[in-house]
Amino acid sequence: MDLSEDFTLLEIGQTVTRAYFPHTAILSIVVEFKGGERVEVALIGPDSVLGAFSRVALTKAVVLLPGTASVIEIDRLRAAADQSPALRETLLQHGQALFVQAQQTAGCNAVHAVEARLARWLLRVRDLSGSNRFKLTQELMAQMIGARRNSVSLVAHTLLKANVIRYSRGHVEIIDLDGLHRIACECYDTVRAQYQRFRFPA
Repeated sequence: MDLSEDFTLLEIGQTVTRAYFPHTAILSIVVEFKGGERVEVALIGPDSVLGAFSRVALTKAVVLLPGTASVIEIDRLRAAADQSPALRETLLQHGQALFVQAQQTAGCNAVHAVEARLARWLLRVRDLSGSNRFKLTQELMAQMIGARRNSVSLVAHTLLKANVIRYSRGHVEIIDLDGLHRIACECYDTVRAQYQRFRFPA
């Protein structure tokens, strides 16, 4: 299934009817506030699944970067899990990993500097997309890491001057992966290690 950018997959309170296994799309679980602010709490790509952990959506999920995903009716997935202890355990582990990611992101946004958070987030997007180039506006990046746009603009300019990234007209390219990793906070490695333990087979 093709998923377009910013397409809403789940709304809070909605009955979950399908699970999504991304191949090239990247999905974002976000919290929205009455003032219109939006903050990301987790990213899902080929390393996990959306929609397999609750009958009612507890968060909103949108498509961050467009691409493809496999889709299965939730009743069929649960029936398969009932018949396969291995699948049931794998889904449980992925639910735990998603919870760890959400916890880590909440703590990260409260404690770490914008530069470290943006570096952490760009590395995660890079891991999930398999590419060093993405179409991302400063406004979107600011929303995703819970920062002000002008703060992200200053950080992006600093990373640009340091030859860590290239940024032009809403397109980001990572040109110094090791340098970006050094700038990122510990949260990147924490979440990455958790997902590597439970990665779905290709």
